[in-house]
Amino acid sequence: MKKIFLIYPPSPVLNREDRCQQPTKELLVIPPLPPTDLMYLASVAEKEGFEARIKDYSQGGDFEKDLQEFQPDYLVVNVATPTLEHDLEAVKTAKNILPNIVTIAKGATFLTLAERVMNEHVELDIVISGEAEETLKEILQGVEKPLGIYYRDGEVKFTGVRPFIENLDEIPFPARHLVDNTIYRRPDNNKVQAVIKVSRGCPFHCFFCLATPVSGAKVRRRSVENIIAEIRECVEKYNITNFVFWSDIFNIDKEWTISLCNAIMESGLKITWSANTRADTADDEMVKIMYKSGCRLVSIGVESGSQYMLEKMGKKITLDDVRRTVKTFKKAKIRIYNYFVIGLPWESEETVEDTIKFAIELDSDFISFYTATPLPGSRFYEYALENNLFDKDTSFENAYFYPAVNTHHLTRDRVFELHKSAIKRFYLRPLYILKMLSRIRSMAEVKSYFTAGINLLLRK
Repeated sequence: MKKIFLIYPPSPVLNREDRCQQPTKELLVIPPLPPTDLMYLASVAEKEGFEARIKDYSQGGDFEKDLQEFQPDYLVVNVATPTLEHDLEAVKTAKNILPNIVTIAKGATFLTLAERVMNEHVELDIVISGEAEETLKEILQGVEKPLGIYYRDGEVKFTGVRPFIENLDEIPFPARHLVDNTIYRRPDNNKVQAVIKVSRGCPFHCFFCLATPVSGAKVRRRSVENIIAEIRECVEKYNITNFVFWSDIFNIDKEWTISLCNAIMESGLKITWSANTRADTADDEMVKIMYKSGCRLVSIGVESGSQYMLEKMGKKITLDDVRRTVKTFKKAKIRIYNYFVIGLPWESEETVEDTIKFAIELDSDFISFYTATPLPGSRFYEYALENNLFDKDTSFENAYFYPAVNTHHLTRDRVFELHKSAIKRFYLRPLYILKMLSRIRSMAEVKSYFTAGINLLLRK
């Protein structure tokens, strides 16, 4: 039996979902997420008769020892832009220990930088560009030059773009038996949490976002029956009852959303879950049934408190849309996690101030102020190149924390100062602190909030 080893490399801790390559060290309330992408690929490999192993080395482990003991024929590495060079050190190590191993890298980085990376890293045999499940299956089947790969034939060559997978139900459930699920827990109650990927694709193609380049503009949803079957497997086989319903946009289809919520209730499965939402796709009917089925948290990409900035980034929402949506979820007693981004090219002192004031006005339960990061593959990346917004020392290593680019009006250092100020002005409000303390129901929550508070106060 041939062997395949799929890894998150021993690099700085990162949430490695392709559109959200977030270093977690500097983020207050973002927990590490399980390597669901690798679990999908491992399931594909097992169906092809391979012995598969998965390891998330961001959570510890000895990569060299594991390689020597397992002796895999294939290595698949999730590579992210912020940790690109760190990640590829793992590929080099694998080639040094096992010269005949086939090394494969995947990740959103390769939508743009595949040829350059392969030319600079001869230890890398294959790069997968785009959705990886069908591509990896064909690689393991020995298909010659399957679509969606960069490979070497004297020079680096590309086999062509692979179409997106239309029927997501055909992808086998993630191989959760190959990971220690207990590592990945909710930050508030410390309970084990799984990621259920319910759909792929987003039609909005915001200026800074990788969702559309990674997964396409068409929203491809799994069937309700297929999702319920995976939830049931998690509950009955792994005793997991807390979930993130991962999607590029969860509730864009009201009928499908309500159908899923009804199916959860009819299944008898007692779960809690969270999901993301746009600021203009929820109404009272939908939100009430979301709560009844177990939804306790939604994340909303607000992005800015400046209507001008929302229009420049192509968000296609208004501030009043946001106000209505936040009010609707609050009324249903669903907690809210708002995302904001500071430092897009048109950002000024005034627009940042608008954003901070708007965040305080909304008074959600949690927020993240990200600094704008033009990851390769996004429209932002191309704009930053064309308008010379990068400095000579620009790096993506501190993505979403320390700015990668200047704006037309602000330096990177100034954006960073405004970013830090925004976080403290939101979280250190006495009324906010009292509100959150009044909601604590367990020692796990005490520990979580205490840790977040200390990290906030110690920020430089």
